[in-house]
Amino acid sequence: TLEAELQGYKEVLSPYIVDTTQLMWKILDEDKKVLLEGAQGTMLDIDHGTFPYVTSSTTVSAGACAGLGINPKDLGKVTGIAKAYCTRVGNGPFPSEDHAEEGERLRQNGHEFGTTTGRPRRCGWFDAVAMRHAVRVNGVDQIALMKLDVLDGFDEIKVCVAYTIEGKEIDYVPYDLECATPVYKRFAGWDKTEGVRNFGDLPETAKAYIEALEAMVGCKMGIISTSPDREDTIIR
Repeated sequence: TLEAELQGYKEVLSPYIVDTTQLMWKILDEDKKVLLEGAQGTMLDIDHGTFPYVTSSTTVSAGACAGLGINPKDLGKVTGIAKAYCTRVGNGPFPSEDHAEEGERLRQNGHEFGTTTGRPRRCGWFDAVAMRHAVRVNGVDQIALMKLDVLDGFDEIKVCVAYTIEGKEIDYVPYDLECATPVYKRFAGWDKTEGVRNFGDLPETAKAYIEALEAMVGCKMGIISTSPDREDTIIR
């Protein structure tokens, strides 16, 4: 019967069902290490994102406290995850989106298509204004910069360093972001970073790009990924 079948599932699953808040408190009291992983991005946060093009939950680091029942003092080091360029899924403002050939090249190089749907993701250049916003909101201690190798072979790489709205230049994320036009700073490209595992072995122009991003967003790029293989990671 169905009831008997469900009883069998219950016996298998019961040992793994606990009050997770109590479990977390116990682990923290024992000074054990805990890794929390968030979902989605800061600009999709219900409070701090590009409303109404947001999700229904809190996606910033503070959401870990509300979701798990731990207090803010329990949070230790916060690592922000970012790509070396920008993407967005679905509708919503995206000032640094590239609708031309370079945007398509980013999409193809980065395999920026939905995992299940195959839907093309919107692609564009690194937005230092939005990243600075994310760093501040989340209390980020270091950034893990992903997919640096996707930029390999570009003659020129752009970074959005400010916005203009009605002729006025601003350096923050406004409520009317859909009206913003990007202000770009251009950087020389490089041939290849794929597979590099030491920061010193990167091309000089790639190092200059990363160091410029650090200065713009006010946060160190402590981890840099240079290929889909986890071994191809620079730890600084």
